Amino acid sequence: MSWIKNMNNALDYIEENIKKDIKSEDVAKVAYASKYHFLRIFNALTGITLGEYIRQRRLSLAAKEVVDNNKKIIDIAYDYGYETPEAFSKAFKRLHKITPSQARKMGKKLKAIPPMSFQITVKGESRMDYKIVKKEGFKVVGVSRHYTTKNGENFREIPKFWCEMHENGIVEKLEKEVSDLGILGVCYNYNEEQEEFDYMIAREGDKIEDLEDYDVVDVPSCTFAIFESIGPIPEAIQKITKKIYAEWFPATGYEHAKGPELEVYLPGNMDAEDYKCEVWIPIVDK
Repeated sequence: MSWIKNMNNALDYIEENIKKDIKSEDVAKVAYASKYHFLRIFNALTGITLGEYIRQRRLSLAAKEVVDNNKKIIDIAYDYGYETPEAFSKAFKRLHKITPSQARKMGKKLKAIPPMSFQITVKGESRMDYKIVKKEGFKVVGVSRHYTTKNGENFREIPKFWCEMHENGIVEKLEKEVSDLGILGVCYNYNEEQEEFDYMIAREGDKIEDLEDYDVVDVPSCTFAIFESIGPIPEAIQKITKKIYAEWFPATGYEHAKGPELEVYLPGNMDAEDYKCEVWIPIVDK
């Protein structure tokens, strides 16, 4: 498939320019993808950000030069883009657990981070059914929190946010004027390089009666790919979201449209094995 070739070409570009200033937008261009989409897919497939992968590869190669003992550590630091030996030593120790000076002593263990490559893996899992829907722009209103995706923190903290919102009665306030879309989880303001985004528990609309502090977000007119999630929350919806990025996007000609993503929670028992809800992802055809 062409996406595998494109992703591997991007990895080759990184290796060829490992000692240069590598910009994420240039890597994405090699993969024929937008920067936003490439960073989301790379993180979903590898579990780390592009920036962290580049840092690990540089420090892995730098370690070999350090133990060879032929170059000054300060020169190695400059070669791999570090402005000071102190910054290089700090980053080196974070990965290898020892300083460059200690690494020059015989018998010290170092981490080797080999170059990545992408391959097709055929699995016997169920297919991913979806539908494509065009929708005019609309507003959503609710309460937001800022989250990081580092170490899967968002998957642990957002369910706590939902519990808090149920306990303080805000979900009940949202339900009083809910539209056909129901109660929503809205993911927006993604910053893939910083691994951060905002998450809103919301409904369609622009104000909430009897609540002073709330947020309003514009969802622009766009095309959505809609996926059905079946199973108890939050496990089922987290699983389908991961599969969308790791399997569906690579298998199709679509790319993320860089807009808010929606979790559409339908009526029913969210703890039930047959509970159904939806994930809406804004897309463009490449």
